[in-house]
Amino acid sequence: MFKHLLSVGGFTLLSRATGFVRDIMLGAVLGAGVLADAFVIAFRLPNHFRAIFGEGAFNAAYVPNYARVLETEGADKAKAFSGQILTLVLISQIALLVAALIFTADLVRLLAPGFEADPEKFALAVTLTRLTFPYLLSVTLVTLLSGTLNAHRHFAAAAFAPVLLNVSMMSALAIAFLFPSLLPSAGHAAALGVSFAGVAEFLLVWRAAHKAGLASLPVWPRWSAEVRQFFVTLLPAVIGSAGVQIAIFADTIIGSLLPTGGPSSIYYADRIYQLPIGVIGIAAGTVLLPEMSRRLSAGDHSGAYHAQSRTMALTILLSAPFLIAFLVLPDLIMRLVFVRGAFTPKDADAAALVLSAYGLGLMAVVLIRSAVASFQAQGDTKTPMLISLFAVAANVGLKIVLFTPMGAAGLALATAVGAWINLALLCALALHSKMMRLDGMFWKMMSGIGLATLALLLVAVFGQSLSYELTKGLGSWSGLAHLCVLAVAGLTTYVGVVLMALRLLRVPLGQWRLSPSSLVKDER
Repeated sequence: MFKHLLSVGGFTLLSRATGFVRDIMLGAVLGAGVLADAFVIAFRLPNHFRAIFGEGAFNAAYVPNYARVLETEGADKAKAFSGQILTLVLISQIALLVAALIFTADLVRLLAPGFEADPEKFALAVTLTRLTFPYLLSVTLVTLLSGTLNAHRHFAAAAFAPVLLNVSMMSALAIAFLFPSLLPSAGHAAALGVSFAGVAEFLLVWRAAHKAGLASLPVWPRWSAEVRQFFVTLLPAVIGSAGVQIAIFADTIIGSLLPTGGPSSIYYADRIYQLPIGVIGIAAGTVLLPEMSRRLSAGDHSGAYHAQSRTMALTILLSAPFLIAFLVLPDLIMRLVFVRGAFTPKDADAAALVLSAYGLGLMAVVLIRSAVASFQAQGDTKTPMLISLFAVAANVGLKIVLFTPMGAAGLALATAVGAWINLALLCALALHSKMMRLDGMFWKMMSGIGLATLALLLVAVFGQSLSYELTKGLGSWSGLAHLCVLAVAGLTTYVGVVLMALRLLRVPLGQWRLSPSSLVKDER
């Protein structure tokens, strides 16, 4: 399982790396003005709906049910079930696309009301949204095929697919000048690249599924027990995912009321913030959910909880350095990554404030997917839904309170607090109902990671002046060298303290494995 986790994380890292290059291009070409604000809204809208109907809710309902059918009734029944769900997805997403294209202006008006005060920005956002929205149809089909592949432990193609989004957008930006009448601005080119990316992602994942013998053709659905169970789990999952998106909608709506550049500051900070969330948190959840679903369906409860405990420990281990970086070095990171072309140091400073506020909730966000697996792997999507809605209510309330005094950073801080509320309630209920078991070895690992994180914090805080003195004479390369020196010193310290602490606490590396022998050791 950890091999798959690292595989998914590795491809996600590649996606984030190409995403950084894409965002550097966007920042340099679009800046943080009217065109950038309009594109940010156009890019967010289909992704909001994707998160509601696609990755979040769909995976929560589809993967455990598919895994259960596969485990109990065999591959043929599972393939038939997949074909029926494919038909339902196609019908619903085509209808949603048609409605969105007809009512685009109303959609933008609803989710970015502040844009109406600037007719140019509003009209541009409507046009760009019509170019990006077809992406939703393709990526929802990608989600279904990815869920099928993941249930069979084929993770590579689905994890690589998002790279194509970045490549497509960069390619569109690079060749936009060849089509001045079709693509009057770089924003139009980037938006069209989004929709082309959806098609490319679908073709990639379909080919992988077909090669593995898992690709299903549309089958007219019957109201079978499997389909009924899918909808029983889908509805709460949709409501729960919608709740999370309400908080993001609130960011979009309130952010549209900020002065020009506010939505862009949130976007660029979020791009950095999403690196550990995608590489670590989402990758862990992607691999853990089918693993726990299969083990629980086979009656291996001990193995399922062992997998979850070790995954959460690894998630914390890998996320802690990002937490320190976002809290201590946000200005250095934002200036180094984005300041060029139309993106100014002032824009970077504004985005750095947002990044540090987001960072306060990082550890909660990366753990939520692993905690939710306690419920989803057993077909319970109702409990995470209720918890999510409560956390969202607190999140939105805080956004309203913090928006005026803190601006964009207040929205990010509210998101962080909402994430901690969500995680705390998930873990409390899962532990109380014995759907999560964190053993003594987990807490030993936490002690070692805590000591290493403290050491890393001391290096980041007190090593900055020394690093600056060592690199200030390197001219235009001084910023990069400064960050690299801090990174090497910090990570060397972090890894060294982790290994030393785990050794002192008598945590053998074999405890990370999921072999029967390691399970026996843990039970002792």
